[in-house]
Amino acid sequence: MDAQRYLYALPYEYYTDLKVRKYGAHGTSHKYVSQQTIEMLGNPEKSKVIVCHLGNGASISAIKDGKCIDTSMGFTPLAGVMMGTRSGDVDPSIMPYLCEKLHKSPDEVLEIYNKKSGMLGVSGISSDSRDIEDAYNQGNERAILTSQLYARIVSKYIGQYYVELGGCEAIAFTAGLGENAAYLRKLIVEDICEAFGVTLDEDLNNTRSSDNRIISTPDSKIKVMVIPTNEEVMIARDTVRLLNL
Repeated sequence: MDAQRYLYALPYEYYTDLKVRKYGAHGTSHKYVSQQTIEMLGNPEKSKVIVCHLGNGASISAIKDGKCIDTSMGFTPLAGVMMGTRSGDVDPSIMPYLCEKLHKSPDEVLEIYNKKSGMLGVSGISSDSRDIEDAYNQGNERAILTSQLYARIVSKYIGQYYVELGGCEAIAFTAGLGENAAYLRKLIVEDICEAFGVTLDEDLNNTRSSDNRIISTPDSKIKVMVIPTNEEVMIARDTVRLLNL
């Protein structure tokens, strides 16, 4: 990433002296999945890809010509989209407000952000998307709200990265939710379909498989893929590459 994407709008010396900047996470997964996505596109020399690593931890990345130019996680993995128990992005001023109202220390509120928020906090049911999906299908209002909020936040990042990339050829879903939660993939794509002309093939979206696959319709303006991540293979490849330097 370049400085305009990894810097925060804080006093510049916090970056130079204290190393406060966006670092991101899930890099091994994003690298593997983006490479697989580009291969499925026919290995073009130029490519614009968005990878959605959606698990109990979640992050979105923008990949241009095989290199990550932006990612949703920040200084810590707490930033970005909502997750199983993590809040994702929140207004910084909420921290002192909650400290005052709940009579808690900043560390205690940070613990809430990390372990009692996200899907668990909004739904009041579970951090497990399978439990949320069951409740969603039964018409539970908080489960429906949780799913809609999750999809809306992910779709906002997709929209942002579409603009940053100057377009997009493929959106790839990976990790626990990305690979298995068909209903969430559908909600996310429904949020962006009108703006970007993305359409899912319902049957392909609902088909479980351990293979890389395209789940969008042939006339979709952006290909939508499900690509099981394989961080172990990526680590092995990087180890071999480093040993051969």
